Amino acid sequence: MEDINRIEIQGHVGSVRTNIVNDTTVANFSVATDYFYKGRDGAMVNETTWHHVVAWAGKGMIDLNLIEKGSPVNVIGRMRSTKLTASDGTDKYFYEIMAQKVRILDPEQAES
Repeated sequence: MEDINRIEIQGHVGSVRTNIVNDTTVANFSVATDYFYKGRDGAMVNETTWHHVVAWAGKGMIDLNLIEKGSPVNVIGRMRSTKLTASDGTDKYFYEIMAQKVRILDPEQAES
């Protein structure tokens, strides 16, 4: 059996920050995805989830400077968790997507 750690999300970019690390551009950005379902009362409910994405410039990656707030994107990568210890001694877990591929979508295609 082969282990698989792959995630694909499609949503809209929230905050974006790019840095240069060892002469390589790194983009840290958030992506909002929406899930719609019908609640017990019959009304539609919109559940928004925010995902943290890290993308490193390199072969096959888009120009990371093109990622802008509000842009519809498709991200494929792997999930990574990091355990941090807070100042009060409690453990906190942080989850992020390590992007292998980022595509900026045409806004009209993203709505369908």
